[in-house]
Amino acid sequence: MNEASSPHLRISDQDRESALAALGDHLTVGRIDIDEFGERSAKVTAAKTRGELSDVFLDLPEPHPVFDKPQAVVSAPEKPVTPWAGISPMQRVMGALLPILFIATIALIVTTDLTWWFILVPIGISAVGEGIWGKGWDNAHKKVAKQHRRDLRHGRHGELES
Repeated sequence: MNEASSPHLRISDQDRESALAALGDHLTVGRIDIDEFGERSAKVTAAKTRGELSDVFLDLPEPHPVFDKPQAVVSAPEKPVTPWAGISPMQRVMGALLPILFIATIALIVTTDLTWWFILVPIGISAVGEGIWGKGWDNAHKKVAKQHRRDLRHGRHGELES
């Protein structure tokens, strides 16, 4: 068996990110729902080998994860910048659900017999998001939009700087 196609080879973080992006594409077009996205994302995160990662995509058409290939930078036609450009689907879901979770938690504390420490649930989820995606993950879309505006001012339209 060719080493490059061996299902026993260990995967990298880039391979996992590629798999999560592919799952996000399947979620976007409606092949999987949000619950299945969560289940499959957990399997992707826990996967250690290419075979384990490929098993997540057995019943799905392309796109599938790309192994050990650097992402090619292709200059696409100029598209308007959306606030969520460059943000993974999982970050979008968490960014949308976190404020709702805070409000719901506060409402539950005020209206029921839950104790004040229950507010630690959304705080914990926020900390996990920061641990996975880095500090400021919930405001990453603002950074992407700011960088795009800066590039437009300097006449760079999606090209790489040399």
